Amino acid sequence: MAKQPWKTDNWFVSQWNYADEVRKDFKFAKQIKIHDITLRDGEQQTGIILTKDDKIRIAEALAEAGVHRIEAGMPIVSPSDAEAIKAIAKRNLGPQIFAFSRCMKEDVQRAIDTGVNGVVMEIPSSQHMVDLAYKWPMEKAIETSIEATKFAQKNGLEVVFFPIDFSRSEMNWVLNLINRVATEGHMDALALVDTFGVVSPHAMRYFVREVKKRINKRLEAHFHQDFGMGVANTIMAAAEGVEVLHTTVLGVGERAGNTPMEETVMALLTMYGVDVGLDYSKLTPLANLVQKLTGVDVPSNKPVVGRQLYQIESGIIASWYKNCGEENATELFPVRSGFVGQPPAEVVMGKGSGIDSVKAWLEHMGIEASDEEATKMTAGVKSFSLKSKRLLTESEFRKIAEDVIGQRAAA
Repeated sequence: MAKQPWKTDNWFVSQWNYADEVRKDFKFAKQIKIHDITLRDGEQQTGIILTKDDKIRIAEALAEAGVHRIEAGMPIVSPSDAEAIKAIAKRNLGPQIFAFSRCMKEDVQRAIDTGVNGVVMEIPSSQHMVDLAYKWPMEKAIETSIEATKFAQKNGLEVVFFPIDFSRSEMNWVLNLINRVATEGHMDALALVDTFGVVSPHAMRYFVREVKKRINKRLEAHFHQDFGMGVANTIMAAAEGVEVLHTTVLGVGERAGNTPMEETVMALLTMYGVDVGLDYSKLTPLANLVQKLTGVDVPSNKPVVGRQLYQIESGIIASWYKNCGEENATELFPVRSGFVGQPPAEVVMGKGSGIDSVKAWLEHMGIEASDEEATKMTAGVKSFSLKSKRLLTESEFRKIAEDVIGQRAAA
């Protein structure tokens, strides 16, 4: 590990993250893999519709970014979904390709037909879900799961158990159920599933440790964002040795979404010194592609990939930026813009701008002005932005400059 892993050319975070007292109980796996679920769970977000070509484009971009596994969809949903999964699997993009299926032999056969490497198989894991959502007798659910997992393994698929609503079950009851299906059926890995995002970060350590007492298989983390805990919970799970992290680009997904990939991998890299091996410069282009193809609204200040993260409006920050320069950009931003594929930082003009912002724009435009004139322009900028409730364009700023100093500002 670097002598100062909290401060590199590309990021500057708190050195407290690396204190021995903080790190002494960490159990991070030597290799943590990202299992992307944008094409399956992500598409379950209301209103997202991805065509076959859309899914192929996203899968190719995920592969370029270095994602280890791609959950390409659920073949049983429609012939179009099955064709997309098949097309992605045929391309041999590099990542392992998984399908998602219910605990039914027919679903598994559809997955086999697409040529995927593995299957993430949902099994019921709470009495109330079996009774109320499935409306099955419990024994039928168990027998169906055993048959389907054995069938998947027999046909060469890697099998990941996906216990729906795992986190709202009684621990011993659900682990007994999982052990029975694993023993009588087949399981290569177990996903710790927080279907409704209801586990607190403080409870996550308990969750992982209790499962590890009973299950000696690779563990995977699949968490939702209903209370905004997905990233924290995923990192807590990884610190307990969970090896595979299920994430989506931009955190798209059902209800409040899934754990966002970009936030998770950057937090692991900068705050924990855990490099999952992605090309981090692809994070923003990947996010932009997913935003374009899904049409989702992305907050302009979204961590890592928000379009306005590296725009500086505040007058005092513009002054800092002027003094620090791009070479010391991590004094103002925790991560250098280019490292995550963002454009360079820029000073923008709006209600929060100060005289240093105005002077920076004047210099950029080749306009000379006295301090008194620049002060008048600053007042004009604030007034314009307040009335229009937006940032100014260069032409709008030039007009304000012209009004103050006359035609010297023209052209």
